[in-house]
Amino acid sequence: MLRPSVARFRLLLLLPLLAACRPDAPATTAAPAAAAPQHLRDDLGRALTVPAQPRRIMALAPSMTEMLYAVADTATIVARTQVCDFPAAARRKPVVNSYPLDLERLLALRPDVVFTTAGITSEADAQRLQELGIPVYFQQYERVDDILRGLTDLGRILGRGPAARRLTDSLRAELRALQKLPTPRPAPAVLALTWTDPIYVYGRNTLFTDQIRLAGGRNAVEEKFAQPYPALTREYILRLNPDVVLGGSFGKLDSTFFRLYPELKRIRAYPARRVYATTDNLMARPGPRVVETVRELRRLIWAPPAP
Repeated sequence: MLRPSVARFRLLLLLPLLAACRPDAPATTAAPAAAAPQHLRDDLGRALTVPAQPRRIMALAPSMTEMLYAVADTATIVARTQVCDFPAAARRKPVVNSYPLDLERLLALRPDVVFTTAGITSEADAQRLQELGIPVYFQQYERVDDILRGLTDLGRILGRGPAARRLTDSLRAELRALQKLPTPRPAPAVLALTWTDPIYVYGRNTLFTDQIRLAGGRNAVEEKFAQPYPALTREYILRLNPDVVLGGSFGKLDSTFFRLYPELKRIRAYPARRVYATTDNLMARPGPRVVETVRELRRLIWAPPAP
């Protein structure tokens, strides 16, 4: 007969085996599978793969930096470029020069994905980054709706869908409210300068055409050129005969642009003094401030002519 102490010892040895044989014993829980990466195509049709939840992001275009600050968790933004100056919080981020692109600095920051816009970053630079393991996502915009769609796409890619929807819903509501305001007719023809010597302007195939339409005007450049920002001759501008010129205050352009090209004083905008400066970097940046752009354009083009 076994002593009680020996019997208890043997029972303790058998308990794990008995537990394992129980039909209702829970199965071992497997570790959760990692979320699958996102396989995407950007606005240029380029294929790329980004993590399911990007944790380190940046942009190589100032407009795109503004969009990231509007949608992303800002703690995930690891850098900015030398020209990214809005919002103010962006200025506290490390700087990566975008022209020429500082590859070494960018690689040291190890972003999961880099966002940019067509025309700002070359496809050659983007390809080089992808070869080094950093995906580059391009966006491009022809209409204001494309900006709102771009914000929605960023929200989806970054796992910030609800925040992006709230923002785009708000922007659409503001645009609808602007469209309900009384607008005089006919719509003024607006020539927007990007450079004055030689003369370069916002062409038909730029976002400005849709922005000025939403403001109640029209792009004076009706012909679609190969270049989005074409160079125009003085003779061509005289034929356009714009009602409004954007690109600088009347005083500034009177002492520079119109002094250089005195024959252009014959266009309708000059005697009416309908020559205006726009807010720096507002009209040129297709981002979340697009409603501010339309609002400013509306205010300028419907300002009463000078007596």
